[in-house]
Amino acid sequence: MVEAIIETAELVRLFGARRAVDRVDLRVKKGEIYGLVGPSGAGKTTLIRMICGLLPPSEGSVTVLGRSVPREFHAIEARIGYMPQESAVYRDLTVAENLLFFGRIYGMAGRRITARTDELLVLMHMRELRKQRASRLSGGEKQRLSLACALLHDPELLLLDEPTIGLDPALRIEFWAHFDSLNRAGRTILITTHYLAEAERCGRVGMMRRGRLIADGTPEDLKAQVPSAGKSPSMEEVFLYITQHAPSAEGGTP
Repeated sequence: MVEAIIETAELVRLFGARRAVDRVDLRVKKGEIYGLVGPSGAGKTTLIRMICGLLPPSEGSVTVLGRSVPREFHAIEARIGYMPQESAVYRDLTVAENLLFFGRIYGMAGRRITARTDELLVLMHMRELRKQRASRLSGGEKQRLSLACALLHDPELLLLDEPTIGLDPALRIEFWAHFDSLNRAGRTILITTHYLAEAERCGRVGMMRRGRLIADGTPEDLKAQVPSAGKSPSMEEVFLYITQHAPSAEGGTP
């Protein structure tokens, strides 16, 4: 049986009386790309924030890399790269200064920071922007820098919250090429997205609605649940069918 990198059990997060995450049992296997998909407000960001130790659960448990989160997160934080939905870069710092700052937070040696900065600026096609202040970057360039910051310390687990939101189609394709390359190099990736077509790029997919995980499986397994007249349904059609047939539940988050 493939080792689980992330496991949640009966995970709940309450905001007042509202269940933003409602009894979620999630299992992400080592070496896979797992996509959490669903509309805005489905609970994806709340779930990933609990997984990376930023938000304590109201009920249930989270285990990441064999450690209980958030209680033991300090023991594994150097092995995780997190890219939040909102840009985490510092506007008044240059591209290179942002990477230096994050490298120091990760406890990296100066030479290692310099070497990784050079590698990532080439990878992200940002070498000519090294001295550019982040405030002057385009939206896509800020997303590239955010991803570079998450990759800087070469983590084995990547938690990416809506990394392609707002990107044009060409840049989304470029980002997915990076994700595929990282996955081939052995990285485990948990990615959230409301672009249902991106689910096709994932090894397994979890579909969320109103805080609940309503389906889980490979894209092929999920498509097989949808009656069709000989043609393969799109992931949008799969999601619509599954949501129409899933048990109703109160909850969700705006």
